[in-house]
Amino acid sequence: MAMDEALLETMPRLGTPVLRFYSWTEPAASFGYFQKYREVERLTPLRPLVRRPTAGGLVPHDADWTYSLAFPTTCEWYSLTATQSYERVHRWAQSAFAELNVVAELAPERRKAEAGQCFIGYEKFDLLWRGQKIAGAAQRRTRDGLLIQGSIQPPAISLDRIQWENAMRESAVRTSAVEWNTLAPDNLITERTQFLASKKYSLAAYNQKR
Repeated sequence: MAMDEALLETMPRLGTPVLRFYSWTEPAASFGYFQKYREVERLTPLRPLVRRPTAGGLVPHDADWTYSLAFPTTCEWYSLTATQSYERVHRWAQSAFAELNVVAELAPERRKAEAGQCFIGYEKFDLLWRGQKIAGAAQRRTRDGLLIQGSIQPPAISLDRIQWENAMRESAVRTSAVEWNTLAPDNLITERTQFLASKKYSLAAYNQKR
């Protein structure tokens, strides 16, 4: 969470979109910035519980594949509505799954979910596999840029995470002529990440603030 927020804050200086893949060192759950901690803690036995910088509902991180996207204000994605960027990121994920011969579809409408839980039920434009939600995302838009945090709950078939990550990159090259470069976080990003991790996201006072 700290790295994602640091990347968002760095967008004016970097001036280029960043795709980040990451995983969790232990089972955990993240929940939306505006959710109430006392309500969330009753919804899952997973611990720790971490408040995201983005909105949305409770997301389990015990077997998922997580990623984030940060865009500067000069990028076309920033000018999209929240609904448009939500649809676009899931069409991208859909295309990546197609690269792996997995047929997924965008939800045409909302199916009522259990309150506060991201992967029970689904919203319009969530990604579905055989009627089950396998991809969701949350967003935050600031003066610095746009941050999208996504979770893939992989379908119950033999899939490799690295293959999927490669498919995401290859799909962007094929459909949008994206040229990928490796980003090595500089000292400013690293120091800001460490500060946010120790002074914000690791603190009960922050995660339980509402």
